Amino acid sequence: MKGLFVHPVKGLSAQPLDRVALRPGEGIANDRMFAFARPEGRYRPGTREGLPKQEFFALVSDHRLAGLDTHLDAETEVLTARVAGHDVLKADLNTAQGRDEAVRFFTRVLDLPAGVMPLLAREPGRRFTDAAAAGDGPMDWISLVNLASVRDLESRTGAVVDPLRFRANVLVDGLPAWFESDAIGQEFGLGGVRVRAVRRTKRCVATEVDPETGRRDLPVVAMLDRTYGHRFMGIYLEVRTAGVVEKDSEFVI
Repeated sequence: MKGLFVHPVKGLSAQPLDRVALRPGEGIANDRMFAFARPEGRYRPGTREGLPKQEFFALVSDHRLAGLDTHLDAETEVLTARVAGHDVLKADLNTAQGRDEAVRFFTRVLDLPAGVMPLLAREPGRRFTDAAAAGDGPMDWISLVNLASVRDLESRTGAVVDPLRFRANVLVDGLPAWFESDAIGQEFGLGGVRVRAVRRTKRCVATEVDPETGRRDLPVVAMLDRTYGHRFMGIYLEVRTAGVVEKDSEFVI
């Protein structure tokens, strides 16, 4: 493996991990545990159904979010946002005051009209993943991107493609390019756990946003379509056994 990541707030920064404990049928702890929902949408506090990405503020439509360097402390639930290395937000999401500070801050970042504010979404036991709209099981899938496939896309298009554009939980290397295309239904070893490939990941325009600059600068979806005749990059995995995965664990076919 070449990377292990969690995304505590949907649409905000990836946070690298050294290791993570996994259990059958569960995803990475704290992944997409918060989201900023559209006030005119279907999310309301207490919602217990998976909702599509369009119900939330995320990179698919709100690329300026990538211009923030954010970090959520999993133990304290303090959300920090930085711009050019300077803290511009430090909000304790455990408190009403902190949640209000975060909402007001992202209202400004998103340049929302007067009187329109996002809803800070959190539902215990649920995740706001893109796959959640397919059901409670998919909500707990973890995502994997094969770096050899990213390099193949680069070599065929002449573009430089940062793999972080794909916001995966796991980056793997040393495998054939596009092995994942034929992997669905198969089980593999991921560090100390067994996982099963369950679905290819269809990509959206969120991948067009540079994770460093926040600019929409590369037509990744169109590149995939023109080059391969599909819009897939990566796969979803279902955790089958309990164990620990470290950032340098092997992915065993």
